[in-house]
Amino acid sequence: MDKLNLQLACQHLEKGNVIAYPTEAVWGLGCDPNNEEAVDKVLRLKDRPKKKGLILVGANTGQFASLLQGLSSSQRETLNSSWPGHTTWLIPDPDRLVPAWIKGSHQSVAVRVSAHPLVQELCSQFGAPIVSTSANKAGEAEIRSRLILAEKFADSIDYIIPGELGQADKPSEMRDLISGSVIR
Repeated sequence: MDKLNLQLACQHLEKGNVIAYPTEAVWGLGCDPNNEEAVDKVLRLKDRPKKKGLILVGANTGQFASLLQGLSSSQRETLNSSWPGHTTWLIPDPDRLVPAWIKGSHQSVAVRVSAHPLVQELCSQFGAPIVSTSANKAGEAEIRSRLILAEKFADSIDYIIPGELGQADKPSEMRDLISGSVIR
């Protein structure tokens, strides 16, 4: 893994820029979730309404410690049994630890600990979770080719981290932690 590319990506995140990176299944767009302007830029790039919310991806459960603190031991066990991995969980945020511009119109926040080594290293170097959403316009197919990513987004994203997609054949499964139901 090229440390220089990860350092450059982190510098872009710190400046409020939008980056693209390979995930387990598709190319993703990311930004600093605490920077509302950067989040708005991601939403504009995707033509995605703010009310739908976005996913946060992290390197490990420790990056979500404050959010996970109020969960029961069985809920934490459920998360730990699927992470790192390809499952995104909707986790309650009763203390409003996550900004509304991430959660959209929801009371829960979508969270995943990635199994992709590049995503793990990126979040580790950045020192926090990042926004993670598929690099495509709302309603269009996910992008699995770096060439297509560059064609569609080269003028509107600030940095592309080179790398290979993981082996998953579709974006992460999304589940509700309270009900256990599959959302997608």
